[in-house]
Amino acid sequence: MERAHAERLYTRAEAARWKVPLEVFINAVERGAEKAFPGRTPSQTELDRYCDGLHLADLALACACAIGRNDAWDHFVREFRPSMYRAADALDPSGGAREVAESLYAELFGLRERDGIRQSVFRYFHGRSSLSTWLRSLIVQRYVDRHRDTRRLAPLPEDASPAALAAAPPSSDVHRERYLLVMRTALTAAVAALAPRDRLRLACYYAQDMTLAQIARVMREHEATVSRHLSRTRKEIRGDVERRLKVQHGFSQAEIDECFASVVDDAGNLDMADWLGTRTAAESERKELAFDRSTDKDLP
Repeated sequence: MERAHAERLYTRAEAARWKVPLEVFINAVERGAEKAFPGRTPSQTELDRYCDGLHLADLALACACAIGRNDAWDHFVREFRPSMYRAADALDPSGGAREVAESLYAELFGLRERDGIRQSVFRYFHGRSSLSTWLRSLIVQRYVDRHRDTRRLAPLPEDASPAALAAAPPSSDVHRERYLLVMRTALTAAVAALAPRDRLRLACYYAQDMTLAQIARVMREHEATVSRHLSRTRKEIRGDVERRLKVQHGFSQAEIDECFASVVDDAGNLDMADWLGTRTAAESERKELAFDRSTDKDLP
């Protein structure tokens, strides 16, 4: 990123208010751009459009909290704790989600250090959504993870019982593995290109098994609005994937249909968490570290 452009973004974000070093702020912007344009270098026009859509003030606050600025942390707690509690109570009025929100503070503050660097989950905020929306998605993710953990030790049904899981028949299609690999790549790119709120709705509905009513409370939308957005987003993903298969892979319409049929027949190899960002912080951290080692870059 050009120095002059970086300084303009820094000024717009009012990052100097929190004494965030310019290099730290720009590194956060660039890491977000790498995720928004996976596997390629965006044009200057694309990069400008991407930066124009960022929540720069929220990103500057997150950077300040991540590097341990006490005044920024105090501001964050004062301004965002009420909305976090409201999101938690909307998810679970009994108070279970509020406990999740409370436990999230330790991860946000970054109690652990590695090589002198605070391991705050604020490092995974890139400003593509507002900080409030990102925090709500974290609460939903942690809440669902907790419920999964409680069911982890539940015994599997006996083989002879009616509830036994049927084994999938072996596939004889020699192209199936290739189609699944291509679909994984295309779907990941298509979902990554969605607006943050669209990805959050998909994550809530498909990866976290939330009802429309629960999603409506989290998103502060009507159930009918949630349903319409989900329908529109599914159509956008389908169209984007078909375009990528046709343009990037040169597939015919028949081959594209086979790709979609492969996913329907064998969806087990496709991980919704990879598409929708619903992995735990530890899993995300491992993926970040693997990426950094492969490119010889260090986390901020």
